[in-house]
Amino acid sequence: MSGRVYLDWNATAPLRAEARAAMIAAMDVVGNPSSVHAEGRAAKALVEKARRQVAAAFGAEGADVVFVSGATEAAALACAGRGLLGADIEHDAVRAWIDPVLPVDEDGRVRVAEPERSVLQAANSETGVVQDLPEGLAVVDATQAFGKLPLAFNWIGCQMALVSAHKLGGPKGIGALVIRRGTDLAAQLRGGGQEMGRRAGTENVIGIAGFGAAAEAAVRELEAGGWAEVEKIRNILETAIAAGAKETIFVGKAARRLPNTSCFAVPGWKGETQVMQMDLAGFAISAGSACSSGKVRASPVLRAMGYDEATAQGAIRVSIGPGTTETDVLRFAEAWLNAYEKYRARAA
Repeated sequence: MSGRVYLDWNATAPLRAEARAAMIAAMDVVGNPSSVHAEGRAAKALVEKARRQVAAAFGAEGADVVFVSGATEAAALACAGRGLLGADIEHDAVRAWIDPVLPVDEDGRVRVAEPERSVLQAANSETGVVQDLPEGLAVVDATQAFGKLPLAFNWIGCQMALVSAHKLGGPKGIGALVIRRGTDLAAQLRGGGQEMGRRAGTENVIGIAGFGAAAEAAVRELEAGGWAEVEKIRNILETAIAAGAKETIFVGKAARRLPNTSCFAVPGWKGETQVMQMDLAGFAISAGSACSSGKVRASPVLRAMGYDEATAQGAIRVSIGPGTTETDVLRFAEAWLNAYEKYRARAA
């Protein structure tokens, strides 16, 4: 059996058919959403429909959904200049704006003493570890959890949350900052009065339409049990890897994790090397967050969890989705174990 197998869903999920159809339809709507004529009103209607779709899918009825270029911009809008606290396991886009002082335990869980001054991710992109979110957080990064776990903004109890379309099968280059109504927030991009005065610039109508359709479809899939099946396949993968390479360390396995994510390491065997070997064998995986790929460094997430340099540099991430089959992961396990045996022979 041949053909490439995509096992990097946490980097970006394949575009959903519903999102593709919504985007194609939006391409024929010519108006600017800020224009008051009929064409402008048609474009505005698409934006507002998507806003309702995202709000409903994220359980954020009554909150403000501000469309931005992605979770990175959402993080800057939510966190810049606020002196917020966080942990070293946060995504680089969040860590750029915080004081990373919150303690992390060996299972990747963060202890938060002052929620109103803190940022916390709902789930980690590298390890899949899911956090227990305390009430009253300033910001929650829901980028990886939205669409994969039952999660509602209105019961998280935070001030703001970051979400991104392409992690749940929408287009790249569009995301949202969800804001509890009444929360004071200064715009970072200024000019026009778009997005309730929070984010100037003509709205990306095509991307927004795709985001709304993807969010709606993702929640239907979650409620239908699609991600429970994904977890079963993830566990089959880990069983196969553990049986053939007993020294493998599975990161965060003692904690609750995203159903699709497996992060594992063989100390001394560079993760970047494994990624290249698996790419040549026909499998797309990663050695951590996609935004950090190509940087020759040990994962700061694993270092924060207490892993040594050799283990942190030897970690890879396999992240799957509803389109992944048992055959896919068993083919990957076979290829990875073949490469592992060659590594062990060289290291002997």
